[in-house]
Amino acid sequence: MTILVAYDGSGPARKAVEHAFVTYPDEEIVLLRVVEAASGSTTAGFDLAREYLKDRRDEIAEKGFDEVPEFENPDDVEFSTEVAVGQPAAEIVTFAEDHDVAHIIVGSHGRTGVSRVLLGSVAERIVRRSPVPVTVVR
Repeated sequence: MTILVAYDGSGPARKAVEHAFVTYPDEEIVLLRVVEAASGSTTAGFDLAREYLKDRRDEIAEKGFDEVPEFENPDDVEFSTEVAVGQPAAEIVTFAEDHDVAHIIVGSHGRTGVSRVLLGSVAERIVRRSPVPVTVVR
């Protein structure tokens, strides 16, 4: 069984990872970090934006998970990391569909303050769109 954990570096996302390690220590755990793509790109700037996002994805893939070994992982649970580019909720659900994920674990929120209100809740969108069960960790 594959467990997908949405990871953005926030406190709730770190708790989601720790929850996965404790609850599913013998399962395949994948941490997915989504490099958020800006919406509203014009056709003229599309190639430039795509190249920037590819570079950013590669940068995060190389060093974006440096803090993961610091998680509370008492049983040395094995996990893998993946990076996607796009809108977080859509990319997380798509990854789950494409990789036969059985369960998604997500932190209750990654953003705070005004940006969270304006941009909506990624966790809520994942819960609404997911084809598999979702656990939201607070």
